[in-house]
Amino acid sequence: MSAEHDLSHGLPKAHPGKIDFDTRWLSLISRVLVGLTFGMAGYYKVFELGAMQHAEGLFVEPYADSWIPVFLLWSLGLAIPYLELIGGWLLVVGWQRRWVAVGFGLLLMIVTYGHLLVEPFYHLGDHVLPRLMLLIPTLMLGTKHDPWSVDGWLARQSLAGGRAGGLD
Repeated sequence: MSAEHDLSHGLPKAHPGKIDFDTRWLSLISRVLVGLTFGMAGYYKVFELGAMQHAEGLFVEPYADSWIPVFLLWSLGLAIPYLELIGGWLLVVGWQRRWVAVGFGLLLMIVTYGHLLVEPFYHLGDHVLPRLMLLIPTLMLGTKHDPWSVDGWLARQSLAGGRAGGLD
């Protein structure tokens, strides 16, 4: 067992002589906030607006005259609400956190391109940058920095059971 972990409490120990900054809180707060942001947006798009209305009103109609094929506009417009709904709540609980964060990063790239296609001077600060800033800690910090997540719990179970790996 490494000196970094205390399995009796299940949480990483502080490192003597280093700046006393507990990345566990950063990881938890940013992961849950970005998860709620995407999860609630997905909830609204699926259950209140409707995925069909989302696709038609925000993808197909605005980009009908663009180079993007209509089938792709429909596909993205219908899929994104469900991806946000499912992925957002996966981040809230912290399961598959790194893969979900990568997926949301890719989604933000798609959304940014779409906005810039219609409005070349689109202001990223209202929509994209806040979500990206909240995703960065989840992308950068491994599971050992996020013990209050399903992934962190699974990693501790793996270590306690003597299996190799577990922490990224």
